[in-house]
Amino acid sequence: MTTSIPVDVPDALAASYSKSQGAAGRAWVAALPGLAAGFLDRWALRRDGPARHGMASLVLPVIRADGTGAVLRLQRPTEENAGVVTGLRVWNGDGVVRLLDHDPDTGTTLLERLDASRPLSSVPDDGEALRILAGLLARLVAVPAPGGLRRLADVAAAMLDQTPGAVPALRDPAERRLVRTCASAVAELVGEPGDRLLHWDLHYDNVLAGRREPWLAIDPEPLAGDPGFDLLPALDNRWEEVVATGDVPRAVLRRFDVLTEALALDRRRATGWTLGRVLQNALWDIQDGETALHPAQVAIATALLDGQTRRGAGPRA
Repeated sequence: MTTSIPVDVPDALAASYSKSQGAAGRAWVAALPGLAAGFLDRWALRRDGPARHGMASLVLPVIRADGTGAVLRLQRPTEENAGVVTGLRVWNGDGVVRLLDHDPDTGTTLLERLDASRPLSSVPDDGEALRILAGLLARLVAVPAPGGLRRLADVAAAMLDQTPGAVPALRDPAERRLVRTCASAVAELVGEPGDRLLHWDLHYDNVLAGRREPWLAIDPEPLAGDPGFDLLPALDNRWEEVVATGDVPRAVLRRFDVLTEALALDRRRATGWTLGRVLQNALWDIQDGETALHPAQVAIATALLDGQTRRGAGPRA
């Protein structure tokens, strides 16, 4: 039932796999057209428009045998995305894209069709967009994590192990101190890692307009842990607008307030786990050869630490 439209791999996706996964990534990209064609036949799907892609997945709009629209998503299985199907099954479409079918051997999924031309980032008012995202995130993290997912406890312990060897790579002594402070905050919380089902990457471009609901989350990387670990992607959305306010700390704390209130989170814990996400990003950047932190990450961590200090409950450096 497939069309004769060839499945071409976008250059950017191929380059991303080559950079991040080397020979194994290049081999997967080389096999991707055949993999896609096989699933178009296997699931009786007809191509329905141009392919889309992120840094790790190829997404093909398709029509199912019953005439309904869907998307075929192909992504090389990794530790980070191993829990996608489990998470989507548990959420069962509540605030998130619905899983229609999947292949456990390749990680290929068939998902409900959303409007890729209308991400949440297209909403002009940042306050409105943030409230929408916060509402979705509150629904997602309200769900207990099932067994078998990656656990924040393990992720956090690994970060603490990596930090001493990574910090010297940073040129700026102030940034080295900031990373150690983030690690200290994680060390205080690592014994209380939480048990909620986390999205792990919920930002404006990972929310699309839908039909059965106005907005739905996409592209989760499910993790079992504390909801505070899920806030950072929302804090640095549209960072240029935060900078344009002329008062970055105030804008960051306003966003933090919206998120923590929507999720009914303890601010101290939420601050600590958000610093944990800053630590995670710092370690990833250092692993990639960076010798400086991203300015937005520094600004967010500094704003949260200053905010906690004013409340008299800041993490110890």
